[in-house]
Amino acid sequence: MINAPTTHVLLDLDGTISDSALGIGRSLTYAFEECGHPPPDDATIRSMIGPPFELTLPKLGIHVDEIEKVIGVYRERYEEIGLFENEMYDGVTDMLERLRSDGHSISLATAKPQHTAIRIIEHFGLTDYFVRKVGAMNEVGEGRRTKGEVITHALGLLGVSPHDRIALDHVIMVGDRDHDVEGAHLNAIDCIGVSWGFGSTEELKSAGALTVIDHPHDVAGAVDAAYRSHQS
Repeated sequence: MINAPTTHVLLDLDGTISDSALGIGRSLTYAFEECGHPPPDDATIRSMIGPPFELTLPKLGIHVDEIEKVIGVYRERYEEIGLFENEMYDGVTDMLERLRSDGHSISLATAKPQHTAIRIIEHFGLTDYFVRKVGAMNEVGEGRRTKGEVITHALGLLGVSPHDRIALDHVIMVGDRDHDVEGAHLNAIDCIGVSWGFGSTEELKSAGALTVIDHPHDVAGAVDAAYRSHQS
């Protein structure tokens, strides 16, 4: 009997596991004001959550030469206070329990700096659910910054070859923003979109999400349906 490939579920952090808007928003406001820029409004802040700030700050008029300074000041507050101004979504623990009981391997795949992401997962008491915890490199300008690069690194740690179609069909990303979908597609895997985070259903569908679900308790069923579709 041939063993079936392990099924790997890659989970985003901000907007998928936790609502981090308060801490990120307050820390961004602090950084903008400290660096002499008018702070963005709440809607703009929500739109920024997910992708690396070096990709979104220029759209707000921050000159490329100032990006590293703004991010540095942001992190001063966020690493001390902001990351704890954060609330796990209802149903996430049950979601993780169901995925694990279904036999899936669960990994974290976030564009947030890896050391910060690990602190947040530890804060929520979720560490033991994840076989791998992968985030972006810590400093601006270093490698592994985009979601696509994060997923590539996660797949390598999980032993999934980019040339093994069967293995790739047993990996799926779960996230709330278009960059989650796009990063998954760059690695030839599907992405399930979640509507409770910072991206809209329209954004996720336009990016090519396999499906969009409305509650954490829907994740396990959507993952199972995705694997069945590959096996049919």
